[in-house]
Amino acid sequence: MHYLGIEIGGTKLQLGIGPGDGTLKALWRGTVEPAQGADGIRRQITNGLPELLAKAGLPLSEVCAVGVGFGGPVDDATHTVIKSHQIEGWDDFPLQDWISDIVGLPAILGNDADCAGLGEALFGAGKGLSPIFYITIGSGIGGGLIINGEIYRGCGRGAAEIGHLTIWPNYNSRLGKVTLEGYASGWGICDEARHWLGSDDGMEELEGLAGRSLEKLTAEQIAQAAKRGNRFAQAVLDRAWECLASGIRDTITLLCPRRIVIGGGVSLMGEQLLFEPLRRLVAERVFKPFANCYDIVPAALGEEVVVHGALALARRHFDEGGERSPSARG
Repeated sequence: MHYLGIEIGGTKLQLGIGPGDGTLKALWRGTVEPAQGADGIRRQITNGLPELLAKAGLPLSEVCAVGVGFGGPVDDATHTVIKSHQIEGWDDFPLQDWISDIVGLPAILGNDADCAGLGEALFGAGKGLSPIFYITIGSGIGGGLIINGEIYRGCGRGAAEIGHLTIWPNYNSRLGKVTLEGYASGWGICDEARHWLGSDDGMEELEGLAGRSLEKLTAEQIAQAAKRGNRFAQAVLDRAWECLASGIRDTITLLCPRRIVIGGGVSLMGEQLLFEPLRRLVAERVFKPFANCYDIVPAALGEEVVVHGALALARRHFDEGGERSPSARG
């Protein structure tokens, strides 16, 4: 029995076929063009599906259902996208019904971070543990809470949105109160660096890093400079990790998860640059009764994590022709 899993992100689109057990039969990957909006992504899905089936060597008749992980908040009751924070044209779109219509199969819609968290809890770094709190750090920051193998969705419009926690950093009042995503996501890290690069000292520290074009500066370039011992780049990351640690400490205080799994492009900065200082910062001020209850680890399923979760979501919802709730709701 095979399922179709779809990841719709702000920069990446992936389609996968598999049994929903942590393995893939085939994968198709495309790059999202933000200027093309939601219509462009929908065209990519329509055009990419035949290519995926050809790679898998399967007819569509051997696929029984579809799971979708969407990069933004979704409504469980109406099966619609609430909005995308990155791509225009998704507001209130009936994505579950649209997917079902074009594929001719039943579909289930979920949030991408929730799907990624489900994948990691079932097949990756959180396997065998509960609760799992998943954090994806890329162009934005998302979260997913998985309890006993089920996605927690609050009252049905989402939960665990750690990236939208409000942060008041003492070291920088220029932006007033902002979200965690505004400081510790990939674009947030770059925005912080651009602000300080406006000073002569900052520009001198990172001269030539992005050809003096601040708009082309990337979080990966900042990480590379920090690895080479660049003090300015390291200071930018230190600010980001302090904000991230604050959000994680609050999460531990409220939820006491057994394991925190961190994925996404920024997580690829690795142990020395990200995970070691982050663990130290969290431990310094974590709620003491919970200090020995959690650990913080990198994700294990790589770039396909949302697809794995979407496949598992479809399998759990439509397995053996039955229907289950896609989430554990409080």
